[in-house]
Amino acid sequence: MFAVLKTGGKQYRVQSGDVLRVERLAADAGEKIQFNEILMLGGDSTVIGAPLIAGAAVQAEVIDQIKGEKVIHYVKRRRKHSSQRTKGHRQLLTLVRVTDILAEGADTSGVKAAIGSGTKAPVEAEPAPAAEAAAEKPKRAPRKKAAAEAQE
Repeated sequence: MFAVLKTGGKQYRVQSGDVLRVERLAADAGEKIQFNEILMLGGDSTVIGAPLIAGAAVQAEVIDQIKGEKVIHYVKRRRKHSSQRTKGHRQLLTLVRVTDILAEGADTSGVKAAIGSGTKAPVEAEPAPAAEAAAEKPKRAPRKKAAAEAQE
């Protein structure tokens, strides 16, 4: 059985036992995680999501947090401008091993969902205290009137 999952803006075709290098996830080494965005399940019968398959998941174990290969970007302007610049980058990655593919029952598995390290937690809407304080504060007089009162 195989599955096509989506994480970090990319799609991966995985089977049980595969090792993947995915975009950085908020999980420690040895932790068990679950990918809930499953696009397709294959095997005896193929199931294609529209766009996702409800209740399906891929469970994996985090092996390590690593850095990718160095990518060098070299910029050189020619002619009369003799300037050049080198920029380097190493992408932060997470190494995971796929342990199980669930066709259904992902909601009740109790395994932590795989969330990217850059994803922010949803913030609940609360009334802004600054707006209430501004409503209570009296407005100051316009400048023209204040200048006229000062001259009198």
